[in-house]
Order: sequence, then structure tokens, then C-alpha cells
Amino acid sequence: MNLGLISLGCAKNLVDSEHILGMFKKADVKIISDPKLCDVIIINTCGFIESAKKEAIDTILEMADYKKGRLKKLIVCGCLSQRYKDELVKEIPEVDAFIKIDDYDKIDQILMDLLKEENIEPFKAERSLVTPDHFAYLKIAEGCDNRCAYCAIPLIRGNCRSYKIEDLYEEAKKLKEKGVKELDIIAQDTTYYGHDLYGKFSLKDLLKRLDTLDFKWIRVLYMYPDEIEDELLYTMKECHSVIPYFDIPIQYGNDEILKYMNRRGSVKLIKERINKIRDIFPDAILRTTLITGFPHETEDTFNDTLKLIKDIRFDSLGAFTYSKEEGTKAYDMDEEVSEEDANRRLEILMKTQLDIVKAKNEAKINSTIEVMIEEYETLFDRYVARSYAQAPDDVDGKIYVYSDRELKIGGFYEVIVTRAETYDLYTEVKED
Repeated sequence: MNLGLISLGCAKNLVDSEHILGMFKKADVKIISDPKLCDVIIINTCGFIESAKKEAIDTILEMADYKKGRLKKLIVCGCLSQRYKDELVKEIPEVDAFIKIDDYDKIDQILMDLLKEENIEPFKAERSLVTPDHFAYLKIAEGCDNRCAYCAIPLIRGNCRSYKIEDLYEEAKKLKEKGVKELDIIAQDTTYYGHDLYGKFSLKDLLKRLDTLDFKWIRVLYMYPDEIEDELLYTMKECHSVIPYFDIPIQYGNDEILKYMNRRGSVKLIKERINKIRDIFPDAILRTTLITGFPHETEDTFNDTLKLIKDIRFDSLGAFTYSKEEGTKAYDMDEEVSEEDANRRLEILMKTQLDIVKAKNEAKINSTIEVMIEEYETLFDRYVARSYAQAPDDVDGKIYVYSDRELKIGGFYEVIVTRAETYDLYTEVKED
């Protein structure tokens, strides 16, 4: 049987997809990417914001067309199924099964029942990585206890449920044995890790345990500002594998809007935490996420956000316009912002960030940095790489490496920066 799996959305969804693929690892199943040749297609969907829902629906409908040919079973799982299963069953009858996240603990049985005519027996197994051999994600918790007014994740994924340190250690150990060099720690809120199992500020205990496995890089993503306490920072400093990369979605730069967003903390706290990070880690990389167009936003509150961005000078920044999601606290809020204003402010925000990144990258010209080789681009006769300053999700820009000698994919090399173009760096391998 030929099986295709399409994973949409974030890295957390990707890990779920890897576990699903692992169920078929020892069965007589061939995993392929061409939908025309598939007997079964599984789509793992995202339903976080409107654009993600549209992408998911479009993908489902596109794959449903292949049922006119070889395709026998079309299965949809993930956030969209969790949130809208009853409506989807009525609207898209071409789908053979919509599987909710709540049913993931018995997804092997659901798949086995559905595919019995194929004589396939899926079973719970070790996840099958779809990332390159040199890096992998480690999801440390499900769900979220934060109740940000704009966010539907708790409605979809439920409250935070952390995995035990010992189980995470064993999973990470297996990844290390497979040759993984970079471990990327993910959750809806990594800094909230362990509250439900061990009490507050347990992330530091997990990091100390993972550090004993001697990865080249351990990167922590999705950190909530008020949970980044001094003890966590000093623990990260002591861990030789944990890199000084801080992904801190602040969402806005005005206290009034932060309160409407139901975000803990304040602009003052954000500044204090970032100053502390830079005191402890002079080479810290700071990334954030922002929203424009949230209800009650004005030109003045937006200008506060713009000023904060100019003051902090983040190394990387992602932003999106507010998406009105049913079931969230913000859904019925007054003083909505027009789509035109939200998009205009988004454009101004990203132009401001572009100028910041351009200046930061130009300052790196003639400097030497260590990079990990990701791939070789035959057309351009160059390699694509990342330093510790770039996460593997294509948000932080790329590093292009030119070399007269062959470089190993997943290998680490020192390169000299020769040119900077907005978000990307161009480099040459430093000769021994």
C-alpha cells in the first residue's frame, strides 16, 4: 500500500505527523509524496487562524479529487478535525474519516479498522522523522493553560499536559543515537513546562537532564516573558548544549492592549526580561511575534509597539494581522480595527524590522561564524546553512555558503561573511 501524509501548520503538528508515520514503519507500507500514486492520504490539519483553516480546506478538497483515480481512503486529523468535525463530516463527504485530537490515543485502532481491507495493521511505534537527519523537534507538552483572548489553541488542544522528564530524556536519547545534532524544544508555552507535574519553573530541570546527552545545539522555542525567571537563564548559561536563542512572542507593545489580549505582564516586564537576557548572554539572539489590528488598537497604541521594536531591536520578528476566532474572548469585542488599517500597520511594522535586520546583518560582514550545512543547491552551486541564530522554520533568514570543497550535510563549519542582503547572509568557508 502507498501512503501519503500531508502535515500542515506548526512544528508541534509535525511531531504528531511523525508519530502517525511511525505506526506504519514495520508494516508493508510505502510512504510516498506523489498523491497520484497514493492508496491512502492522511492530512494533519491546522485550525489556528483563518488563513490556516482556508489552507487546510483547500488541501482537503484538492486531495479529494484524487479519489477519482487510485486513492481509496482520505483521512483528516489535527486541529481542524478537533474543532469542526461535525460540520466537516456534512460538508466534505469525500473524506472517509475525520479524527479528533482527543482520539489520538486510539488512532492506531481507528486506522486499523479503516484500512482492514488493505491487510494493514498499524500499531503504536517510535516516531518516524520527516526532518533532515541532523535536527529534530522534541515536543515537551500538549495544550496550553494561558488564555490569550485571541487564541483558540486551548479550545482545540485543551489545558497544558506536560510529558515526564524521564520519558522526554529517553526520546531525546534515541534521537541522539540516530545522529540528531540539534534538538529543538517545542510546546505551546515551553516556559510553562512541568507546572502540572512538578510545580513552577520545571523547564530548567528538563534542560539540565537533556544537556547530559551532549547535543551540539539545544534550542528552546515559544517562551512566555513572565516565566523567564533568573534561575532559568542561569541554568541555560550553565548548560553547554543550550544555545542563547530566545523566541519570546510578546504580541504587542502597549499595556492597555496587552490587557485586552489577556496577556500576563507588561511592557516594563518585557524590557526588564530582555535586558536581563542580554546581561547574561551578550551574544543572545532574540525573536518575537506581534499582532496588528487587535480590537481597541489605535494609532497611538501601534506607535507604542513600533517604538518598543525600535528600542529592543529584535534579531528576528514575525507578525500577522488579528484573526477573529469563534469561541475566544476577543470574538465579541467592540472597537474592531479595519482590515485596511491592520494590513497597513503590519506593513509598517515589517518595514521597520527589515531596516533593523539589514543593519544587524551588515555589521556581520567580515566576521566569522559557525554554521550547520542544511542542503546543497545545485542550480546556484552553493550550500544553504544555519547558525545558532536561525531556527529551522524559515523565519530567521538563511545563510548561503560558497566552497571549493565538498561540505557534509549536517556538518559544522566556520565561514566568513562576505555580503548581506536584507534577511540573508552570503559567506565563504574559512580555510584551515
